[in-house]
Amino acid sequence: MKILVNEGITQEGVVILEDKGFELLITKVAQEQLENFINENSVDAILIKNRTQIQQELIDACPSLKLIASGSTSMDNVDVQYAIDNGIQVVNSQEGSANAIAELIFAHLSGMVRNLHLSNREMPLEGDMNFKGLQKLYRGIELKGKTLGLIGINPTSIATAKIAIGLGMKVLITDPEETEASVELEFFDGQTIQFELNAIPFDEVISESDFISVHLYNRDFKLGESEFDKMKDGVGIVNCVQGGLVDEVALVKAMEKGPIRYAALDSFENEPNPEIQLLMNPNLSLSPKISNATNEAQERVSIELANQISTLLS
Repeated sequence: MKILVNEGITQEGVVILEDKGFELLITKVAQEQLENFINENSVDAILIKNRTQIQQELIDACPSLKLIASGSTSMDNVDVQYAIDNGIQVVNSQEGSANAIAELIFAHLSGMVRNLHLSNREMPLEGDMNFKGLQKLYRGIELKGKTLGLIGINPTSIATAKIAIGLGMKVLITDPEETEASVELEFFDGQTIQFELNAIPFDEVISESDFISVHLYNRDFKLGESEFDKMKDGVGIVNCVQGGLVDEVALVKAMEKGPIRYAALDSFENEPNPEIQLLMNPNLSLSPKISNATNEAQERVSIELANQISTLLS
């Protein structure tokens, strides 16, 4: 069977698939040439990330396609349900990138509460003339003892809960379907501690949390004005999972008038061209969709996908 690796795989994944006898076509095919390439080479499976679009028209035009594998936690670029309805298997990786996403969430959280996103802008401008003034201006708060609300139970939220618990935060979690989450902290010396988190109603999470991180992979869900009105004064919002989970216009308004004090975005409603009002807002902590962009995550994702592919197609 032939597998088109269109957006990259590490050597570990290549070895797994080639050892199973698959023929890998490791090449970047432009979107407009994808249909012809798949048909001319009788491609059975395609491995992508979040740039390649696989929608209904391409699925209909490529009858040889049996499997779509994505190295991204978000599947916005794939018509998943239509593919499944037409007998195509769809797999992606959440376990492999969960820790990388969780660490970026806390990179944003830690930076925001200590105002690093602001002081990094001002130090080059005023650091030599107004050093003590900036010290007073950017006094922050600590995460320890605060409450983190997680919306969605999945590998990324569980990985985020691990870091939060390790920092001494209280964790609240909610999910439209899951009722509990098992969180195991692993330490350098081999010791482990197990925590069982019971899901509570959504409104309780957003009204009781000091910080809220969104982890649902659901295009119908969005945090907006009505949800912001129920939150604590001074709350922080983080979205490092999928674009469209936060109403960005309402977010900026809630930062100006309350109750939101902190906000961090790695995923945006309009990717790859975020709105200029977000990019120019100095109070936002922003990154360009790098949540799973670590060497370790890419290796884990490649191995996870390779094993899934070999199991499903062998």
